[in-house]
Amino acid sequence: MERLRSHQEFVAVLKTRAKVGSRDIVAHYRVPSSPDGLPQRRLGLAVSKAVGKAVARNGVKRRFRQLAARYEDQLPESCDVVLRAKPSAAHAEYAQLEEQISGMFRKIASRSAKVAD
Repeated sequence: MERLRSHQEFVAVLKTRAKVGSRDIVAHYRVPSSPDGLPQRRLGLAVSKAVGKAVARNGVKRRFRQLAARYEDQLPESCDVVLRAKPSAAHAEYAQLEEQISGMFRKIASRSAKVAD
């Protein structure tokens, strides 16, 4: 899964106002038409200082990256996703985060399929 790198890419996803949420995570998403015609999935992470100190934030980001890679096949072919951690994400069990990300990715896929129809 590619990464969202620039501030403009993050803002483009956040401006769409399309999001799904769970107890510890909010996923903002956008299903763009890629400019070169090649579908790609891109991921951005937003983990603020409210989540905890650097060690806690890095641990949350590591878990998010691993889980997003595991469940990326549930997303549409071309999709930008920003996972935003709530402060409770630092204390959540791995299995809870896994369940939440899997469920959110399924919701994104079903909502984007409805829009495409």
